[in-house]
Amino acid sequence: MQVIGLRDPGEGDWTRLRTLQYSELFQVSIIRLAGHALAGALAASLFVGVVNKWILLGWLVAVVLATINVRRVDLSFIDIERRGVQRSDFKRQAQAYGWCTLPWVVALLFFVPFAAPSTHYALWAIAAMLIAGSAVTMTSAPIATVVSDLVIGTAGVVSFLVAGDFGFAVGSAAFVAVILVGALRSARTYLSARIAEAGVAEKDEVVSLLLREFEEKESDWLWQVDTNRRIRSASPRFAFALGAAPETVEGESFIKLIAGGSWDSGKFPASLHELAEKLKRREHFSNLLVHVELAAGRRWWELSGTPMRDDKGNYIGFRGVGSDVTEQRDRDEKIAYLARYDTLTGLPNRLMLTEALGEAMRFADQWKSRCAFLMIDLDRFKAVNDSLGHQIGDRLLAKVSKRLMGVLTENEQCGRLGGDEFAVVMRDASERGRVERLADAIIDALSQPYQVDNHTLFIGASVGSAIGPRDGSSVEMLMRNADLALYRAKDEGGNEHFSYVPSMHADAEERRKLESALRHAIGNRELELNFQPVVNAKSETVVSFEALLRWNSEEHGFVSPGKFIPLAEDTRLIVPIGEWVLHEACREATRWPDDIKVAVNVSGEQLLEPNFSASVVRALADTGLPAHRLEVEVTESVFLRDGRTARQTLEEIMALGCSIALDDFGTGYSSLGYLRTLRFSTIKVDRSFVQGASQGNAESLAIIRAVVAMARSLEMSTTAEGVEDAEQAALIRELGCSKIQGFYFGRPMAALEARSLVVKGRSRAA
Repeated sequence: MQVIGLRDPGEGDWTRLRTLQYSELFQVSIIRLAGHALAGALAASLFVGVVNKWILLGWLVAVVLATINVRRVDLSFIDIERRGVQRSDFKRQAQAYGWCTLPWVVALLFFVPFAAPSTHYALWAIAAMLIAGSAVTMTSAPIATVVSDLVIGTAGVVSFLVAGDFGFAVGSAAFVAVILVGALRSARTYLSARIAEAGVAEKDEVVSLLLREFEEKESDWLWQVDTNRRIRSASPRFAFALGAAPETVEGESFIKLIAGGSWDSGKFPASLHELAEKLKRREHFSNLLVHVELAAGRRWWELSGTPMRDDKGNYIGFRGVGSDVTEQRDRDEKIAYLARYDTLTGLPNRLMLTEALGEAMRFADQWKSRCAFLMIDLDRFKAVNDSLGHQIGDRLLAKVSKRLMGVLTENEQCGRLGGDEFAVVMRDASERGRVERLADAIIDALSQPYQVDNHTLFIGASVGSAIGPRDGSSVEMLMRNADLALYRAKDEGGNEHFSYVPSMHADAEERRKLESALRHAIGNRELELNFQPVVNAKSETVVSFEALLRWNSEEHGFVSPGKFIPLAEDTRLIVPIGEWVLHEACREATRWPDDIKVAVNVSGEQLLEPNFSASVVRALADTGLPAHRLEVEVTESVFLRDGRTARQTLEEIMALGCSIALDDFGTGYSSLGYLRTLRFSTIKVDRSFVQGASQGNAESLAIIRAVVAMARSLEMSTTAEGVEDAEQAALIRELGCSKIQGFYFGRPMAALEARSLVVKGRSRAA
């Protein structure tokens, strides 16, 4: 039923199978037309004089018209491969053959009773020839064979039954059955053959497409050489790759052509040697990368080849495929370069430095010598980057790299680790003092002024070094210990060189433990606030307290603020700790008289937080402290990282009603621009100037007088820090400072003592 087309196939598409069957149907249509016309004429001649001539003529016309209709339907399948057979086409073709059988049914059932038995047998013979002819010519459309043979055969059997000739009726039925079975088998074989042909055609098309695609690729070609390794049957693409015409390269030595200028010198690339050996040994090779030299320049080819043999097995040469992979090779080399070199400075990156240090350590172990690793960090580079922008910073880094290369010898290799960190691998550091001399040379070279886009820039360098294998038996250990030495150099103020000593590891471990404890200090209630009074210079009454953070660790005991505050800033723990300080200071200030303020120190890390002003609002709202009683103390350093953000945040805080104090004025960058753009309420004079003035230092006295005069003109108050005795207090009062802070008026004290001090002072005043 699937072959006939009355059931959908289990595999494949119904339309595709019918298209394969019917695509050649029109080619035998004319044969069927001629056969039916001849059979009709013979049948009509049998009944001349037996059937009315007009009826017979009408019958013959019906045969011709039905046959012509079948021809018309068959011709409609000429373009069937383009549009595909639809079920309507299938039904139309079957119906056309059904109509073609009706005249023969009429002749067998209605003309035979009027004729002699011999005429009956003659008519059946003609009908049998039509049945057999249909089975032969309609293999491609089995539904037509089934329809025509069944209809005509059934009519013939019935005609013999009506005539009482049961033997011929049975024989006719058997004949029709055999024809139908043979026709269906032929149809199955035909369809299978057509499916196989279509499959082969599709495969041929795919192969043709692949070959065409291969031939159209500009970088691919076929090559062939004979037993003497001379080019034979040069394809146009192969000749194009060689930069010559096919006829000019025919018969030339393959190796000579691709060796270029190295043929005369005899200095061949290793890849050419390998290719020549493969050809000499007659070995199959695949994807062999060969460095060739042509008139157009040096190129990279990827060749595959296999030896050829004739029918007798004799070697007759090589044949293979080649492609130009120069661009791919260049990309790979660029990727490899980017993976091992810093794009900004052109220096080796961390990966390559690590490999170089590993090689230096292996060399030291082999020859029982020493190697060294120096880590370099630029001092004050971040200030340049933040104030002038990253483009200036990048140009400065490029100049730094050139200066580093200028102080190195062949024994050292320099690279950039990232950011403003560089490193040097010293292959042989056995000579005494060699590392120290190199470190000093690096610091001196990098500390000289730089000219970048009309800017004169001054930076420095801190260097930490470690000696291998003394300070580390592995690359990781040596790099870590050099980093510890660098940390010590930075901690000592920078522009210094420190060599690793074992105690640094202990310090680093202590710092790690201290950081871990500090992370839990708030939760463990180990932090507390002390308050140092600030008094009016004339009346010596308390006007405010400065909140000072103290840490009494359960594990480490009392930890100095000078030790844990920088640690908190480095690890950004200062942000949550600072928020806690702000809340606690405001909460304690609500227990003081309404005219006494509380001053809270704020670090740059806190001030640059996006929501710092919101945290001030929360602290004031949660504690109920009026905004005018909170004074935020900042140092000049907060403006260096991001001056715009710092000013914006301070302006938001002042808009709340809080006051701003500029702490340690005169010890930093002392930019008067800060005083011009921001309305500080107080300028705090650093204790170093107070101590210098008490000792009669003219510069300190001049600075204090200048600060006081400037503050008065800007309607700001001044606070002198570090006043320790009555003489210093009198001097500061004489110099005109508004407020005084120092041990003479009170050391930092607990909150309860501060509260008691205020109460006692108010009682004496009363």
